[in-house]
Amino acid sequence: MSTGHAGLLVETEAGSVLCDPWFNPAYYGSWFPFPDNSGLDPSVLGRADYLYVSHLHRDHFDPEWLRRHMSKRATVLLPDYPVPDLRDALEDLGFRSFVQTRDNEVTEVDGALRVLISTVTSPADGEIGDSSIALDDGTVRIFNQNDARPVENGPIEAFGPLAGHFLQYSGAIWFPMVYEFPERMKSTLGRRKRRNGMERALRYINHYDAAHVFPFAGPPCFLDDDLFHMNDFENTDDNTFPDQMAFLEFLSEQGQRNGHLFLPGTVVELGRDGACAIEQLPQDVIDDIYLDRKGYLERYQERSRPQLTAERASWPGDTSDLFAQLTDWVEPLLSRADHICTGVNGRVLFEILPDGDGDGDGDGDGGPEADSEERSDSESEHIVFDFLDRRVKRWAGEECRYTFRIPRPLAEDLVRRREQDWVNHLFLSCRFAANRKGTYNEYIFSFLQAMSPQRLEYMERYYAERDGMGSLARAGEYVVQRQCPHLGADLERFGVVKDGVLTCQLHGWEFDLATGTCLTSDDRKLFSEYDPARAGGDLPSIPVLDQPAADDRSNV
Repeated sequence: MSTGHAGLLVETEAGSVLCDPWFNPAYYGSWFPFPDNSGLDPSVLGRADYLYVSHLHRDHFDPEWLRRHMSKRATVLLPDYPVPDLRDALEDLGFRSFVQTRDNEVTEVDGALRVLISTVTSPADGEIGDSSIALDDGTVRIFNQNDARPVENGPIEAFGPLAGHFLQYSGAIWFPMVYEFPERMKSTLGRRKRRNGMERALRYINHYDAAHVFPFAGPPCFLDDDLFHMNDFENTDDNTFPDQMAFLEFLSEQGQRNGHLFLPGTVVELGRDGACAIEQLPQDVIDDIYLDRKGYLERYQERSRPQLTAERASWPGDTSDLFAQLTDWVEPLLSRADHICTGVNGRVLFEILPDGDGDGDGDGDGGPEADSEERSDSESEHIVFDFLDRRVKRWAGEECRYTFRIPRPLAEDLVRRREQDWVNHLFLSCRFAANRKGTYNEYIFSFLQAMSPQRLEYMERYYAERDGMGSLARAGEYVVQRQCPHLGADLERFGVVKDGVLTCQLHGWEFDLATGTCLTSDDRKLFSEYDPARAGGDLPSIPVLDQPAADDRSNV
């Protein structure tokens, strides 16, 4: 049964598994489950025998709901992560029974349920990790991919033919909406993001070849008045949050006939030999959601007013010395961030907006020439993270690669809680504005989601290990490294070549084969060597297409 967004209640012969239950607003009250899942009975869901939380994103990990409704006698199926954050968070909620799985290895639970959890642990995956789970009760095998992006061939395929595949088609993103770009540019970038997300999902569907496909894990909806316009009211092709109906239509256009509508409360019974019985919501309920989207969301918004009001009331209303606190907190991290500082090779400006308005002035110039030590409550405060000198300092007019404009209440909250992951708390809220000079820089976002000594140590180790080139593949007449320099995806599986450009379709990054130059970002380079004789050998082959690959140079 769908419990909404990426949530599943899986009933098996060996017990029930509750996956990623999410019911409370996330990311400073910006995200709400879509469609509304508040009518589901938490007492039924909370009695599940097993709990699986894929990762710590708050649209998958809902601590308030788990604390109030989930039986602490449930056994947690724990992904194999390099940091203990997920286990620590669940233990803090009172869970004590854990099955620690191993990445891409089958675990038998109570001798009756086969479990395979596949993890991805690059800096861009969840909060230092994301995961997917395959389950087999001896009768039926399913794969809950949620919003993970597996990069390794073999383990899921070897698990056995799949009766059901549950996956994301609409990504969690703040780009290009918060960037101070011209509207026409935003529209073009949004169109690419939307298309790339759906085409990536289609690649996974074709690869795993399940009998039945259930798109879920997105999108959320935005009920706060400041963000309400971000919803996709009219199924427009430049909105980055397509709904299930839009994706099912896309699948149909691609010749896929095994996709099914999967809404909160939808019950699916899968059996041997491809049998599938669906207990769907009443048609009038479905029509209410999809035929009058704006009206449905306006009614949902009114029901949620108390939550929206409570969220804003929880933000700090006073001010503190952010500069001093950030200096004490961030400078020790910068001193240890050798790989990240080298990768950023510049400065990042944070403009703290006094009025709580995350829109900024839109001019992209970073504000006044300098900050005064004496600052009135009506002025913005400008603080620089300098990755060159490894300092936190007042902005004095120097050029900065990125500018982030943050409402002061949210900046105060991040600092007071020593939030170690600004990316997956503030940025996903879309309650800020951004500007950048030049192309996307991954290292900046890696640092901003590793603002603790433990996480930073993992990030530095990750980049140190990634310095090696690894194995090779052939791309037409070129020999290239087989792993994408971005996040290590296998280019034999995810790469395509068109007109001398290699595109990794997992995240849309592009590389010029003649030079190895990354066309998406300035902090990555592909090993690429023109060698027709060697390229004709036994190396794994990256396909060369006659038509352009789906492109997504934008990133975030």
